[in-house]
Amino acid sequence: METRLSVISILVSDRASAGRVNELLHEFGSYIIGRMGLPYRERGVSVICVVIDAPGEITSALSGKLGMLPGVTAKTITSKTPAPPREN
Repeated sequence: METRLSVISILVSDRASAGRVNELLHEFGSYIIGRMGLPYRERGVSVICVVIDAPGEITSALSGKLGMLPGVTAKTITSKTPAPPREN
């Protein structure tokens, strides 16, 4: 299955949604290469960057589910070329 490298940028302004954000990231964990989270206390927001290597429909599903949560914004940047096959 063809995969692409993507970065999902997530802004969490409602702390009540933080648990569900982490549940979704865990659910899609097999596609996640890495993540970085930064609390921006002065603004009352958390910033999370997630790098994934996944088929387009998986990337869209994760980004869409995140973006539907209250107080959560998610935007995705996807590479133009498919990722080379993974080594097992």
